[in-house]
Amino acid sequence: MERLVLCTGNEGKVVELRALLPKGVELLSLADVGLPTDLPETGETFAENALQKARVAFGATGIPSLADDSGLEVAALGGAPGVLSARYAGPAKDAHANMTRLLMELEGRGHREACFRTVLALVDAGGETTFEGEVHGEITLVPIGTGGFGYDPVFRPEGSELTFAQMKPAEKNSISHRGRAMRTFLAYLEA
Repeated sequence: MERLVLCTGNEGKVVELRALLPKGVELLSLADVGLPTDLPETGETFAENALQKARVAFGATGIPSLADDSGLEVAALGGAPGVLSARYAGPAKDAHANMTRLLMELEGRGHREACFRTVLALVDAGGETTFEGEVHGEITLVPIGTGGFGYDPVFRPEGSELTFAQMKPAEKNSISHRGRAMRTFLAYLEA
């Protein structure tokens, strides 16, 4: 695979995925191929949303297309925000507002277990394939750290004293949900 369309308008995801791709793969953004940065996400699962975006990009370009749908699932909230993670506080996709709402809903709760989940979907001439990754952890009482994006300042993975927002990018990628899904994808490419 020499070229790959990455189906996201989220620059944080672009940076993380670019760092994980092998050298020699030209990564194209949606803007590079003339597509809008906000592709449809009307599915009820991460896999449905990722496949929907990758299908649109591949159908429009004929170039292998990789889409990501990720979210935070909090046990005490019945799995919310889930597929609505980016829009948890409204359609503006405001990360600060999303974290604020999450922390308000967890206020006073002792059980703060959570899971970050990613599904990557590849659509190319050979068909459709999905790759999943997840990491378990807990939601902190307040945001901690300035790195990363989204819910990173309030998510502390199991076995760590740091939130994702406190980690260096390489450290986060080595244990994150997106990193795990990407390693499965890369193993598929090498097979």
